[in-house]
Amino acid sequence: MSLLEIEGLEVTFGQGEGRVAAVRGASFSVARGETHCIVGESGCGKSVTSLAIMGLLARGATRQAKRMEFDGRDISRLTEREMSRLRGHRIAMIFQEPMTSLNPAYTIGSQMAEVRTRHLGGTKQAALDRAAELLGRVGITAPGMRLGQFPHQLSGGLRQRVMIAMALMNDPELLIADEPTTALDVTIQAQILRLLAQLQAELGLGLLLITHDLGVVARVAHRVSVMYAGEVVENAATADLFAAPRHPYTRGLLECLPIPGKVAPGAPLGSIPGMVPKLTPGFTGCGFRSRCSLARAECAAPVALRGAPHLYRCVVDA
Repeated sequence: MSLLEIEGLEVTFGQGEGRVAAVRGASFSVARGETHCIVGESGCGKSVTSLAIMGLLARGATRQAKRMEFDGRDISRLTEREMSRLRGHRIAMIFQEPMTSLNPAYTIGSQMAEVRTRHLGGTKQAALDRAAELLGRVGITAPGMRLGQFPHQLSGGLRQRVMIAMALMNDPELLIADEPTTALDVTIQAQILRLLAQLQAELGLGLLLITHDLGVVARVAHRVSVMYAGEVVENAATADLFAAPRHPYTRGLLECLPIPGKVAPGAPLGSIPGMVPKLTPGFTGCGFRSRCSLARAECAAPVALRGAPHLYRCVVDA
């Protein structure tokens, strides 16, 4: 059984004519010990999906799903108090921006210790010992000293490592990482990805990784969901997706990459023409049809995923 099962997730913002469908019928699963990547361009609904799972959507947002289960439990029906017991304990999240996700008014140690004592109790000293242990485990030198520092005293890479250590304070079963390497240089990015892969293998975590970087996906993912305009348009094992992408959007993304051996140095990269549609009330059908060279009349009607186990949302045969 999968650790996380999401089926038909819908997230909308606003009311009436101003309503926006940020996520439209998203479905995917994450198994224990698996790294599942959600990939897509900015604004496609990746981060909103992760916040919907955590129950952290902004006021005015509406969330509904056919099925939304964590370890067999329907988390869409939990009260806020019940969800708060789960969040940060069995499900943890590394937020997108480490520069602003840590509270500047409190030390690293006090913020990490609170995560432990709030859910598991115990003394603050025991929580600080656990925090120091995890800071060392994620590669931070002199962890005892770091506990007494404030976020502004750490570099971006160190703050990202602190966020990872904080997420692991209560030994979660599912870790959601939202763009954990976006603000980092390539050297630190590689270190963070190796660290996540190592921790995931050691602890048997289910890892849901949100990214727009297909290079990251190729290195760490077991399975990939490609999102566009709020929908999962393709879902496949990583090797299958890169070897034989079936949705026109996925093929367009891969053609934009400078792949050694396939794209000559200096040669122009591919591009996807057009703009992402406005997901206003009444919008139906394939969100990619206005940018797709294969579009036909039936693309204006709702398009279902097909082709299991390599799923894709397109009326044209791959």
